[in-house]
Amino acid sequence: MTEQDPYTVIGDRGAMSVFEIYIKTTPERLWEAITSDEMKRKYTFGVGIESDFTEGSGYRAAAGPGGEIAINEGENVEVDPPRRLVQTMRALWSDEVRDAGFSRVTWEIEQIEDSCRLRVTHDQLPEGANSELYGGWPMILSGLKTLLETGETLTTPGSLRYAGAAG
Repeated sequence: MTEQDPYTVIGDRGAMSVFEIYIKTTPERLWEAITSDEMKRKYTFGVGIESDFTEGSGYRAAAGPGGEIAINEGENVEVDPPRRLVQTMRALWSDEVRDAGFSRVTWEIEQIEDSCRLRVTHDQLPEGANSELYGGWPMILSGLKTLLETGETLTTPGSLRYAGAAG
């Protein structure tokens, strides 16, 4: 981790980013927000997701009114609702990020009384990976927390940037 890039740790398995937040919600509601196309669009700058969320199944994330802007794709490696989801991810929004290949995103949900701890680990990134691959997580997770706790969407630089693409 460096002062320039406080979210990335370089280790023997490539670069890794870990984010942890607490959300006043249930594990079931949090799982729904992570896996529901409709809910996901509300906190990921209009990006929805298509998948049946079974182990070994694929997923595709896209933006735009008809889902014509490919954002990322991958495989659901481990699916344990409402506790854990492990996915491979290949970003598709530019040649540079596409060339980075697949990384892994792990969503871990732990209930703590009337709240949940959500830990998102984005690892197996290539050393020197473009910060676009992991730099949006603070905005996405802040939007998720706001949506679940207030029912409202959160305005972020990402949501402003992609507002036109969302339709």
